[in-house]
Amino acid sequence: MTIYTQTARYDHGRALTEDELRRNAPSIFATTAHKSRSEKFQPIPTIEILRALMCEGFMPVGAKQSKPRDVSKAEFTKHLIRLRRFDDSKKYAVGDTVCEILLKNANDGTSAYDLMAGLFRIQCMNSLVAQTGTLDSVKVRHSGDVGGKVIEGTYRVLEAAQKALVAPADWSGLTLAREEKQIFAEAAHIARFGDSEGETDTPITPEQLLSPRRTADRSGDLWTTFNVVQENAIRGGLRGVARDANGRRRRVSTRKVNGIDQDIKLNKALWMLSEKMAELKGLKAAA
Repeated sequence: MTIYTQTARYDHGRALTEDELRRNAPSIFATTAHKSRSEKFQPIPTIEILRALMCEGFMPVGAKQSKPRDVSKAEFTKHLIRLRRFDDSKKYAVGDTVCEILLKNANDGTSAYDLMAGLFRIQCMNSLVAQTGTLDSVKVRHSGDVGGKVIEGTYRVLEAAQKALVAPADWSGLTLAREEKQIFAEAAHIARFGDSEGETDTPITPEQLLSPRRTADRSGDLWTTFNVVQENAIRGGLRGVARDANGRRRRVSTRKVNGIDQDIKLNKALWMLSEKMAELKGLKAAA
């Protein structure tokens, strides 16, 4: 998940200030609904939820928001915040996997309040991370009584994430045969490039998703394979040769996944694919 900020460093990270949040994602501060919403729509002010979470030790280290087609929605539109606890003395190192909370919301009708747990693999200490999974989330609709469900949901999501932290160790012990890696890549290829019918129309091949970007990722275990495929699918930059309507060759390159919903959907799909592969290899998913 690409919410990179200098505050997200793992050697001397700090929380974003409210001024920084306002610059990155002004819709966080909406306290009312967009004018297009009906009276039944109950706005959930993200900034109030965020302040409550900060009192519980969850600090914002990254934020971004969507670019709405309707400019009047800019102050109300979909946004995503990355939160981390700073109340422990753990020292992090490159290669560690850490748990963070992702908060998505909008007050223009484009998103429910959605609280997710994300696992992030540290690639370097200056906040460059690859999200390794987006786990089951707690959703709260913009209707009825929403107040008491939010903080409670945070701890439920965090508990699920702590259980999932066993994945790096467990999946690292599962070696994939060449055929298994190919099956994994083909399924991921459909998740990334497939249409609603599961059909793909791209010169990018499944094998390209298996190509490691760094020497440390040349291992054949499930955990490494998952991280390699996830990074290639999300970060883009894969190149191929296609033909236009006149049959002429043209070079293409995949784009980085920037859309909030597309990013979350793809990460969830890849995580579920990895869990299924682990089960096929005889490993049960974390209860």
